[in-house]
Amino acid sequence: MNAQETCISRESLQSLQEDLRKLKHDMNNTFAVFLALAELAERNPVNYERLAKAVLDRCPKVVEELQSFQESLANLIDVPLTAPSDNA
Repeated sequence: MNAQETCISRESLQSLQEDLRKLKHDMNNTFAVFLALAELAERNPVNYERLAKAVLDRCPKVVEELQSFQESLANLIDVPLTAPSDNA
């Protein structure tokens, strides 16, 4: 990144904050299903399949939303996305 100062509009930041709020909400819901799955599987294994399907359905969506948020943030601050380094 160069020494040039980057200005980000208030609207852009508000939009990014709203995206982050939605992402956090979706992640919390998915984690709640994980917890319910673990608890109900102990008590009544019949519920296990239904909850496991819910987890399998939701996880790819959360990963997609995380990637989208990362791209939005990178575009906003004009930083290219790079693959994680093995040295990190």
